[in-house]
Amino acid sequence: MITEALLYAATLPLTGKRHRKFIRYSVNLWSRAGRCAADWADHEEKSRDAIRAAAAGLRQRRTAVVLGSGLLRDVPIEELARDFDTVVLVDLVHLASVRLWLAAKRHRNVRLIERDLSGYDDLAAGQEPEPLGFLRRVPYLDFVVSANLLSQIGRGVKRRQEAEAAGRMPEDTVKRLIAAHLSGLSGLSCQHCLVTDTAYAVIGRNGTTHEETDLMHGVASPPARASWTWPVAPLGEESRDYRIEHKVIAAW
Repeated sequence: MITEALLYAATLPLTGKRHRKFIRYSVNLWSRAGRCAADWADHEEKSRDAIRAAAAGLRQRRTAVVLGSGLLRDVPIEELARDFDTVVLVDLVHLASVRLWLAAKRHRNVRLIERDLSGYDDLAAGQEPEPLGFLRRVPYLDFVVSANLLSQIGRGVKRRQEAEAAGRMPEDTVKRLIAAHLSGLSGLSCQHCLVTDTAYAVIGRNGTTHEETDLMHGVASPPARASWTWPVAPLGEESRDYRIEHKVIAAW
């Protein structure tokens, strides 16, 4: 708890006021990633492999953008920083630990941007959401990665919508914003890679599935080039009686 509190305190002054409320989620993810490192290793490596494969055939490597860069555990940041002229990492929060690691590695061509990628505010204002529209203004863009972000958008949007006054947001808000993210990726003129969890299951000690949830909220995902299972909460992480597994796909 002390380490988490120190990381929170170190990240707070580095984060814009609008996004400080999300620091706690990032610190909690950092903490769980440390506890579950062995169980998450295969998922993280397969995520990195998918991104590597998607970028393998690029003829130009000027600017790469990573959406939902997070802890960088599932992103081959060393290769991206080596192979591209500029790498832009976009997320709500960039933890102080991530900033320190990047500084220690002297990746001077890596840029950090704080941004809400959900499109929620546009939809709340009555506009058609275009959360990835800003990418059209990125010069020399050759590669875009959506890194285990889409389901996080869905969960965050759902929590935010539930906190709103009834009727303020459309009933299909979550579905529309997930679809807007996928549409934004497919509309890019450059190569892109989507890595996302699409469903989760709660599984008991005896292997019985107690609950299954569609994290895409009915939106069709693009054809997968790779798929695997991510043990997000191994037995004992949240309960001694069940584990939580996510289905993950990669498409490019």
